[in-house]
Amino acid sequence: MRKLSILLAEDDEMIRKITTFYLNRNGHEVDIAKNGCEAVTRFKSKQYDVILMDIQMPEMDGLEAVKQIRLIEQEYLAKNHITIIAVTTNSNKAECLNAGMDAYAQKPYSFEDLSSLFRTYNLV
Repeated sequence: MRKLSILLAEDDEMIRKITTFYLNRNGHEVDIAKNGCEAVTRFKSKQYDVILMDIQMPEMDGLEAVKQIRLIEQEYLAKNHITIIAVTTNSNKAECLNAGMDAYAQKPYSFEDLSSLFRTYNLV
């Protein structure tokens, strides 16, 4: 399995810890953003293989963050399209996809769900 560089944008500390533990255990590198503003800032400073984006976060929600990330991608053609997976309790999958997410995993998601999505997008 290929080692991925993952940005986890999640405001819930317990979910961050569990998800990070699982991803690290499977050989992936994980950076944390506690809100959408941090996610956009981290995206600007480092190239990631995938972003796991919560939708409901303080300061800037995941929907706005993904819109900003997609604008940055358009402005700087050197950056490749990054796979962004919504990880949320929000049951409105269409809203997430319309905002620019590539995929959707509804909480509580299993790590098999994430692994399957990683394979679907040829990340591993």
